[in-house]
Amino acid sequence: MNTTRTAVVTGAARGIGAAVAKRLAADGMAVAVLDLDEDACKPVVADIEAAGGRAVAVGANVADEDAVTVAVERIVAALGAPTVLVNNAGVIRDNMLFRMSTDDWDTVMNVHLRGAFLMTRAVQKHMTEAKFGRVVNLSSTSALGNRGQANYSAAKAGVQGFTKTLALELGKFGVTANAIAPGFIETEMTAATAERLGVSFEDFKAGVAAQIPVARTGVPDDIAHAVSFFASEAAGFVSGQVLYVAGGPKA
Repeated sequence: MNTTRTAVVTGAARGIGAAVAKRLAADGMAVAVLDLDEDACKPVVADIEAAGGRAVAVGANVADEDAVTVAVERIVAALGAPTVLVNNAGVIRDNMLFRMSTDDWDTVMNVHLRGAFLMTRAVQKHMTEAKFGRVVNLSSTSALGNRGQANYSAAKAGVQGFTKTLALELGKFGVTANAIAPGFIETEMTAATAERLGVSFEDFKAGVAAQIPVARTGVPDDIAHAVSFFASEAAGFVSGQVLYVAGGPKA
């Protein structure tokens, strides 16, 4: 591969997104580290640069059409046309259905689904022109249903349908689309869940691990490894798939 691929990772200031950004940089890609707060992306960029990679911090709300357009233009100017996109940006607004506000529903749908749509639409022309592209969308085991997450579960199931349709539409241009559905991953988001439930994060993780066949909870690097495969040159015959990275055959 003579040219350096440019990758965009959304929600990349921390957690899974940060791990993915660092892994793709280690794989030799230039990486746009995109999140709502540009300053929060800078430590990830600094880590990548310290390891000899190229990266740029980009602040944008993925659910805002104009912001996405501007962000992609910035990325093209700074790093070159992006041909790898990881739609990882996400939020949770958990509640039982009867307590869930319309705003809680809309916020989750907008970030996960509208965000993935806007980012992919903005980047796909660079992929089709290059006759090469990799779209990796983050779903979740919650797509199978999860109490208190009607909004998140619906959004993550929607991501899977979106992924499969991208695979059908973009395949002839050398573009693949796949989804990764993580199980329990140790992040600030899952720590916040433990806090909301009133238990320590260590006790929370121990309880979860007891239900997982490999007897441990996941870490962001577990997801980064899977993204690295889907984003690679060698994964060109794998498209429209949903890979559950959950320590066992189901959530």
